[in-house]
Amino acid sequence: MSSDHPICVIGGGLAGCEAAWQLASRGLPVVLWEMRPERSTPAHQTGDLAELVCSNTLGSRMPHTAPGIFKAELACLGSLTVAAGRAASVPAGGALAVDRARFADLITGALGGLPNLEIRRREVVELPESGRRTIIATGPLTSPGLTASLGELLGDDDLYFYDAIAPIVDASTVDPEVAWRADRYGEAGTGDYLNLPLDQPQYEAFVDALLEADALRPRPFEEERFFAGCQPIEAIASRGRESLRFGPMKPVGLRVPGTGRRAWAVLQLRQETRAGGALNLVGFQTRLRYGEQERVLRMIPGLERAEFLRLGSVHRNTFINTPRLLDRGLRHRSAPHLSFAGQLVGCEGYTESAAMGLWAALVVVAEREHRELPPPPTLTMLGGLLDHLATADPDSFQPMNVNFGLLPPDPQRVARRRKKERRTERGQDCVALLRAWAEEQGVARAGPEFR
Repeated sequence: MSSDHPICVIGGGLAGCEAAWQLASRGLPVVLWEMRPERSTPAHQTGDLAELVCSNTLGSRMPHTAPGIFKAELACLGSLTVAAGRAASVPAGGALAVDRARFADLITGALGGLPNLEIRRREVVELPESGRRTIIATGPLTSPGLTASLGELLGDDDLYFYDAIAPIVDASTVDPEVAWRADRYGEAGTGDYLNLPLDQPQYEAFVDALLEADALRPRPFEEERFFAGCQPIEAIASRGRESLRFGPMKPVGLRVPGTGRRAWAVLQLRQETRAGGALNLVGFQTRLRYGEQERVLRMIPGLERAEFLRLGSVHRNTFINTPRLLDRGLRHRSAPHLSFAGQLVGCEGYTESAAMGLWAALVVVAEREHRELPPPPTLTMLGGLLDHLATADPDSFQPMNVNFGLLPPDPQRVARRRKKERRTERGQDCVALLRAWAEEQGVARAGPEFR
């Protein structure tokens, strides 16, 4: 493989931007290809790099959670995504939620400031020749043209699922007489979430309307496969009348002010922008038609006069059979000049997607140094996720979030201790082990600083 050409990174989402940053900030020449705004997708609304099209949260930031530990690990590797997320954060309890516009601006500015990185706004429909080192990070919304080219390379390993987007409402149009502010198990009036309670008759009427509403259906030749962690509310409700009360509308840990009682069901709203003028309906992904969404959602007390800044939508997400097709460096086994990254490799989540771009880039950096970079230890979150992608059963492969189940059991932890304490200590071990590995491999670094 020639090292004279710039490294191609295809896709300006989180994985592609992270990969481009890791390569170019280490001095390697890079061309980053992004088809938007010349050609958009069913989910994107702008031509911004690193546009967040679903939730505005990068997951938990708490040190006893798998996503929180994962972010701390990535920070040891100088993650652009984690640094920008922290700089663009908005209040969201224990979650790292961001102002979407500022987040995209920070990442775009960081990449634009690298003299050895060129951004080309054109669609790529054919795979580069074997002499051109390339990272494909086009994500779950890969364009039809490039998908066709990938199909010729990948054969019949074309897997997909559907991902649904939650609506956003104007905060000023939510009834303040109904809503109250509190985090789950927190004090009323002091939390980052706005809560809308439903009594039993209101909840039953809402479920009836939801199940009767008109929803978009897949095309005849597409099989419906929803990722377990992003089920549309109508799909959840179809499993049983109590499903929503034990899912996104669970009332546990929330007491209605003035009564001290727990509501029958609760919808939580989370701040979407830094200024706080937009609120996300937490866990309310939906595929209902737009008119039906407004009608049904306005049945929830407090949303009767809500102005919807964005309605929910559904789109096709594509991912490849990574354990069958790729090696541990995310390189195609038969065409090693091609690496894959992001959700395309079968991970789920913003931070996970970015991490795959980071890892694919570090592998390329090591190649340019004429060495092979060993994967991080499997006792780390990053190492555990990469190991899962490499060793999962290819006949039943599905997207995966980072979670404690990726780590082997730790018999040294005292089972009688509180779970939060055990997991906090486990997280500290993960980060220390990842940092030691990074320093040994020469890839440890601080992330970019943002004002």
